[in-house]
Amino acid sequence: MEASPIKKYGAECLGTFVLTLFGCGSAAVAGATLGTLGIAFAFGLSIIAMAFVIGNISGCHINPAVSFGLFLDKRLSGKDLIGYWIAQFIGGIVAAAVLLLIINLSNLGGALATGLGCNGYDAASSVGLSMVGALIVEIILTCIFVLSVLGSTADEKTAPFAGIIIGLTLAFVHIMGIPLTGTSVNPARSFGPALMMALQGDMTALSQVWVFIVAPLVGAACAAGIWIAFKKKNASDN
Repeated sequence: MEASPIKKYGAECLGTFVLTLFGCGSAAVAGATLGTLGIAFAFGLSIIAMAFVIGNISGCHINPAVSFGLFLDKRLSGKDLIGYWIAQFIGGIVAAAVLLLIINLSNLGGALATGLGCNGYDAASSVGLSMVGALIVEIILTCIFVLSVLGSTADEKTAPFAGIIIGLTLAFVHIMGIPLTGTSVNPARSFGPALMMALQGDMTALSQVWVFIVAPLVGAACAAGIWIAFKKKNASDN
């Protein structure tokens, strides 16, 4: 029996909250200790954990780009797409607010010193990646990530393991992306921390966040196009 819209949207809000809090929190609080691999696995393990908690309720998208890709593949209605997006952004914002509170209650120097796991380019990138470079990177990484979602959830043989497959894929795209942009591939995960940093007086992340909203959605559209083409090719071969 399909879950009610309220349960699905609540699950998406919770899942995005967990992903943002633990992923961005790992980067902000313990990034120097964990390094790129540690942060990457914090994001990936968050997906795996939530997949087994809310996967049977909402599908565990917890990412507007994933929801958009599934919508384009006609696995999600337009109504649910909007509901999922709203829930995901709320989850990301609340998680960033909680992370900000935790940092401000700790002896870490505050959010301006630690950051909130924000994404960025130019001076906000560890390697000084340009805006165009950030767009290209985020489109490619999101395309690969959303392809893993579309592929692993479409087949009955792989569906039971989809959460693990998707979580590990998220981890591996973070391994490359963290030094470049901090890795978004998720507009909700990017917007929440950027908004909280703006409230602390640092507008850099919020002024750049459009890249990390537009590029993941474009990447998701690319993934959906590739996946649909694969399906058509497979059907014609058979």
